[in-house]
This record gives sequence, C-alpha cells and structure tokens, in this order.
Amino acid sequence: MSSTPPAQPGTPAVIDALAWVHVRDGRLLCVRTEGVDLFYLPGGKREPGESDEAAVAREAREEVGVVLRPGTFRRVTVIDELAYDKAPGTRVRLACYSAEHDGEPAVANEIAELDWIGFSERERCAPAVRRLIETLHAQGTLA
Repeated sequence: MSSTPPAQPGTPAVIDALAWVHVRDGRLLCVRTEGVDLFYLPGGKREPGESDEAAVAREAREEVGVVLRPGTFRRVTVIDELAYDKAPGTRVRLACYSAEHDGEPAVANEIAELDWIGFSERERCAPAVRRLIETLHAQGTLA
C-alpha cells in the first residue's frame, strides 16, 4: 500500500506508484492488464516497508518475468498526471526507474499483453505513460 497520507475531504486522491522504464530499439516496453484498454509501464505500488528499488524489482518480476539487477537502478523521472480510469480528480505520482535486467520480458500473472511502443503510438497508453514517452522522445531516447 502507499505511504501517501489519506486525502482530506475535497482533496483529490494521489496514487503513489513506481514503474520500470525499459527502452529497446527506440521503443518503450509497455503492458496491458485484462479488461483495460490502455497500456501502462510494468510497476505498481509499494508494499509496507518496501524501498523503491525493491518494489520496482518485485513488480517487474511479477508482471514481465525479469530480474532487475541490484546496483543498476537509476531514477529516470517522476510523472504527476491525472490517473486513468479512476475517480475524477485522482492523480498518479509515478516514480520511473531504469535498471539492467536478466531474462526476456514476457507476459506474466495479470498481464494480458506486452508491446513495445514508440512516440507515434503514445495514444495507446495511459496519460502518465504518454507524458513519459513525450519526455523520452524530447531527450532523443525514443523513436
């Protein structure tokens, strides 16, 4: 669960989430869960007492079956954006990390589909992921 304090009445909720950013050949690894029409990044929320690195590593292992290498984590950015498919006004604060990995990303657990998405396909993604794609494109990381 999140370490974010509960929202005060009239204050929009904030979802505190983490994600693994993996770019290959100018495209970003994205995933989609069953019943959801837009793509997200592999990631999720921290469990109690979990560090950012431990949470990102756990989520990457659970969702795409890769093992992230300790000591290679780098914070890419933090995205603050309206949350997709949540109560109106809900925001997501998405801390994005890159890390070297072992294994080939593949669909696992609740993930229905995995795809490599470039700048021109960003509309297939949730708003926070679109913002990340735009940032990575501006930096020359994404095609």
